[in-house]
Parts: sequence; structure tokens; C-alpha cells
Amino acid sequence: MSHTAETVPRGAIRVLIASTLAFTICFAIWMMFAVIGIPIKERLGLNETEFGLLAAMPVLTGSLVRVPLGIWTDRYGGRIVLFLLMLSTVLPIWLMSYATVYWHFLVLALFVGLAGGSFSVGTPYVARWFPKGRQGLAMGVFGAGNSGSALTKFVAPALIVAAGSWVIVPKVYAVAMLVTALLFWFLSDSKPEHRVKGGATLREQLHMLRDPRVWRYCQYYSVVFGGYVALALWMTKYYIGEYGFDIKLAALLAACFSLPGGVLRAVGGWVSDRYGAYRTTWWVMWVCWVAFFLLSYPQTQFTVLTVNGARTFHIGLNAGVFTLLLFVVGIAMAIGKASVFKFISDEFPHNIGAVSGVVGLAGGLGGFVLPILFGALLDLTGIRSSAFMLLYGTVCVSLVWMHFSFRPERLVEDQRALAGQSV
Repeated sequence: MSHTAETVPRGAIRVLIASTLAFTICFAIWMMFAVIGIPIKERLGLNETEFGLLAAMPVLTGSLVRVPLGIWTDRYGGRIVLFLLMLSTVLPIWLMSYATVYWHFLVLALFVGLAGGSFSVGTPYVARWFPKGRQGLAMGVFGAGNSGSALTKFVAPALIVAAGSWVIVPKVYAVAMLVTALLFWFLSDSKPEHRVKGGATLREQLHMLRDPRVWRYCQYYSVVFGGYVALALWMTKYYIGEYGFDIKLAALLAACFSLPGGVLRAVGGWVSDRYGAYRTTWWVMWVCWVAFFLLSYPQTQFTVLTVNGARTFHIGLNAGVFTLLLFVVGIAMAIGKASVFKFISDEFPHNIGAVSGVVGLAGGLGGFVLPILFGALLDLTGIRSSAFMLLYGTVCVSLVWMHFSFRPERLVEDQRALAGQSV
């Protein structure tokens, strides 16, 4: 009986592959300002805060549309919603090549950002094709489309070098989006029973914010996903400014964070299925806490008066150690992104689309606000590692919240264990 319950329905694997491919391209396009934003910044003479706003602008739209997209997915099905969403971005992506002033880029970036809403469509769409015991893994595989962030770091710099200009990138991406949308439509499928009759209204979905569990998951996701998006947008420029690398090498090293942060999300789904969402998320936060503490330390040079005279010392992370720590953070965030959605599928099985829309909105807003704050802190302090200082603080909040939120549950479990031993 249990074997039957865990049987994967026919067509589920094909839907998962088509959806993951679509999400990968959407995410690559969503993150394209991580690369093309650098030559645009130089051309327009933007400061760090203005660059942060430009890079984050697509994230704003991609976050705000997640709530209604989650509702429409529950109501109409993920196939038609994702297909139309992808088609709606093709023209704005193409027009990005013809933008000339700052506000042109900001407005077009808002429309390009619709591609980021694909996550709130694909997550419930894919989850409903799989039995509960395999939903964590399925959503993790789909979420591996986050690796589109790494894809854009390989493709965009190569296109810029080959063409001698960044304007070729939006044109190539527009064609890629159109082709991917058509492939998704012909490869995917739909089932009427996956639609929720009536579905949740916007008012009902926002009513879920009264549930403290939703707030917790919003906070966790704003760290593991919002932090991932912010760093994916910021790291290419960070390597250029901190270590003096060219755009191609900087993007390649930044991909060492983006790639595991996307691909290994499937591993996070498997780990969450096996060990539980709470234990997995707890360890993810601790790993990020340690890594961000080390990454926060700025390049420091100080002089000490010794008995033999003044001696100067330098403390700071070289590019190799820095990249290794980022790689570890990428792995942790990949697992954490999956574990948060395992919480949702376990506790809100009938409203996955609605709740994932709210949580995805929180994570996306984190990805929008953080790059702007990174730029503002850099303008104010002149310390590039201030970005990691900010992230360190957000992880501290998550760890404290998790400790006090789940403490009553752990006490009950301990009491049951003691009662069992006494018997």
C-alpha cells in the first residue's frame, strides 16, 4: 500500500524536466543585471546605491507578482500561467538593448522582472504531480533552476567579449525566452484535478499572514533565497572592485557561489525529506552564521609598536579563501531554500501555491532590498565587506527566532522520550 502511495504518476518526470528548464532560463534572465549592469554603470556613471537599485529592480517585480501568480496557479493550473508569463517578458527583454538613460533601464527592468515570478508558478505545479514523500525532492530539482544565475555568469560575459558590447545580451536572451516558452508548452502537461476549485483569493492569502508559521518561513526564506539573489547580483562587481579582476574572471568566480546555490537545491530536497525541515534549516543557518562572520572581516592593515620598532601587519581574505567560503554558503543556501519549502508542503498541503506565493514574496523582497542596502553601506562606509556584515545580522535574527519558536516542541519531545525511558 505504501509503495502505491509513493508511485510517481505518468508524465510527472516530463513535467519536472520541462518546468526546471523553463525556470533555469527565467532565472538566468532575471539575474542578467549582475553582469550587464557593470558596463551600464560605467556608461551612465552610477554610484553604488544607484547600481544596487538597477540590479535589484527586476527582483522587485518578480517578488510582487508571486502572490497573484500563486493564486492563479492554484486556480487555473501551472502550465498555462507559466507559458503566458514567459511570453510576456520577451518584448521588454529585447527593448533593453535600446535603452539609453537610467530611467529607461529601471522601467524595462520592472517588466523583465516578471520572469522571476516563475518560481511561484512552478513550485506548486511540480509539487502536485508527486506524492508527498517525494515532493521535497521534486521541488528541490525544480528549484535547481536557480543555477540560471550561474548560467548568466558564463554566457553574458562571453557574449559581451565576443560582440564588444553588452547590448547583444538582451537580444540573445529574448530569443532564448521565446524558444524556451514554446518548448515548455509542448513538453509539459496539465491535470484538471490539480486545480483548486475556487482557489484562495488575495484577501484569503494575505489572511495567512496571521499564522506565525508563515512569518517564520518568510524570515528564513528572506535569508536563504533573498541573500542568495542579492549575492548573485553583487558578487561579480565585488570581485572586480575588491580583487581587481576583469569581468570574465570575476563572473566565473562568482559562479562558484551561484552554481552550487542552484544545482544542489535538489540535494536540499532529499535531505529535508530524510531528516526533516527543522533540523535541516537549523544547520543551514549555523553554517551561514560562521561563514558570514569570516567574510565580514574587511581587508585590514595595522601597525604595532614592538621593542624592535614599528611592525605592520595585514589581515584579510585572499581570493581563494573568499571563493571557498562563498562556495560553502552557496551549498548551505541551496539546501535551506529546499528545506523552507518542505516546511510549507508538510504544513500547508492544500494551499502550497498560496503560501509559497507569500513566502516567495518575502524572499524576493529580501533579494530586492539587500543589493540596495549593499550599495548604500558601501557608499557610506567605503567597506565592501559591509554587505556580509548585514547578512550576518539577518542570520542572527533567524537563529534566535528558530530557537524560541521551536523550543516548546522540543521540550514536548524530550518529555515524551523521558516518559518512554521510565516505562
